Amino acid sequence: MSEQPLQPAGRAPQSPATPPRSLAAKPLAVAHRRTPQEELEVLIRARYPIIYVVSWEEERVERCLKKIADARNKKLLVWTVTQGIVKSGAEPQRSKSTAGNTTDPIAALDAVIDQVEPAIYLFKDFHLFTSGERCNMQVIRRLRDVAHHVRDTYKSIVIVSPTMNIAAELAKDITVIEFGLPGPEDFNQLLLRIVEDVKDNPQIQINLDGEARERLLNAARGLTLKEAENVFAKTLVIDGKLDADDISIVFSEKQQIIKKSGLLEYIDAPEEISQVAGLKNLKEWLMKRTVAFSDRAAKFGLPSPKGVLLLGVQGCGKSLCAKAIAGLWKLPLLRFDLGRMFSSLVGSSEENIRQAIVTAESIAPAILWIDEIDKALAGTSNGGGSDGGTASRVFGTLLTWLSEKTSPVFVIATANDISNLPPELLRKGRLDEIFFVDLPLDDERQEIFKIHLRRRGRRSSDFNLAELSKLSDGFSGAEIEEAITSAMFDSFSRQVPLDTEIVKTSLGETVPLSKTMHEEINRLRNWAAGRARPASGTTTKMTEDPRRKIELY
Repeated sequence: MSEQPLQPAGRAPQSPATPPRSLAAKPLAVAHRRTPQEELEVLIRARYPIIYVVSWEEERVERCLKKIADARNKKLLVWTVTQGIVKSGAEPQRSKSTAGNTTDPIAALDAVIDQVEPAIYLFKDFHLFTSGERCNMQVIRRLRDVAHHVRDTYKSIVIVSPTMNIAAELAKDITVIEFGLPGPEDFNQLLLRIVEDVKDNPQIQINLDGEARERLLNAARGLTLKEAENVFAKTLVIDGKLDADDISIVFSEKQQIIKKSGLLEYIDAPEEISQVAGLKNLKEWLMKRTVAFSDRAAKFGLPSPKGVLLLGVQGCGKSLCAKAIAGLWKLPLLRFDLGRMFSSLVGSSEENIRQAIVTAESIAPAILWIDEIDKALAGTSNGGGSDGGTASRVFGTLLTWLSEKTSPVFVIATANDISNLPPELLRKGRLDEIFFVDLPLDDERQEIFKIHLRRRGRRSSDFNLAELSKLSDGFSGAEIEEAITSAMFDSFSRQVPLDTEIVKTSLGETVPLSKTMHEEINRLRNWAAGRARPASGTTTKMTEDPRRKIELY
């Protein structure tokens, strides 16, 4: 019997007769966007000769192909350079003696042509023979011959590789599929299997209610199934339990991914939001988005938040806020150093930023912190400049990604100088909100004193916070912290307890930035008025420059 290529009930025949390549069958109605697994099956049924699957998960791709092969009544054969062509699932020790000479890529392709039964051939790491240093023109030519041969048969070739590397000669013969990383449902199935395996062990505790399970599954997003299985097993070994508190261990696995990339820095010490003084408006905005990455938010129709720009005076806690948001939302924090993206090689800078973006998206949901973006993007609006336009192209890549990204990567950009910020960055749609972080107010300064004294083992009730706050008017949070540290050095050297008077002396010896950079701070406040949302409830009153007095009469 003959198979109608696009009919769901059809099966591949056992007859070796060459089937007609007819696409007259009634097309399938597309009710939703197909998954990579569904797309792979459609391409095989449509008899695409060579399918190139980009994925790190060979086992997962092989399992998917096994299901397709069983459903279509076909064999699944696997080729590797060490074993040759063997049946899927065959043990390596047994397969060596039966592999024959098919370890050679040309011999393997010849075997595909000689095979008459319907089959799917999975070639692993075959891209190494079609491009790069090991490229062989004979292999490329033979692969094109095979593509022409299998087009009118029930045979398909699938090449799986972690990277897309295709010779120009094969561009028209190969169809590419991005086999995405597993989703929450895949991780849920893995988690159910692990729980089933350890349920009879009295030393293992499983505490996963609905919310805890969702948090753990979301934390695993961005990992392969093998990586997720390893890290779940790691949590059981470390503490003998599996619950929502194990998210930090899952993040440690993601940290390995970041270290291997070499382009992003994993910040492993997020702060608590309670360690951030003041900034009422910013905190309220963040609290409303605490569950923004949950399934409930997605079902409600909420999109993932894009990010914020924190603009303000130096030392007022913008970097601290980035770390606190990661702690509040229980998400990994990645520091994106734009300066590290630039390379002397032509095209390397653009490739570096694209690779950094791919890495961030691969472990999403995550927070991407771009510190001092104003310095990194300074001069991009002045054209090509002396760098041949590299900075402008890097900035353009970043802007395009901010506008079009759909992955749950929340961007936190911090800046001190608005004159260096390109206007394109400030447009709505790339970031959700712009917050202006001003110098702390009186009650915020008192809270800052409490936090830093508590961190150093001192009771804030032993100090006159109201007086210290009054003396530190115009100080940033960083300057208050430095004054306390300096006072502690004085106290230690004199062998006396730290008290209010010693801190007052240290404050009196400090010249705050609000005095040394008075004009710049006023300019920043004038720009932020009406253009940015104040992070605190109110904004510090601007100090007017003294007016020149002229006697007109």
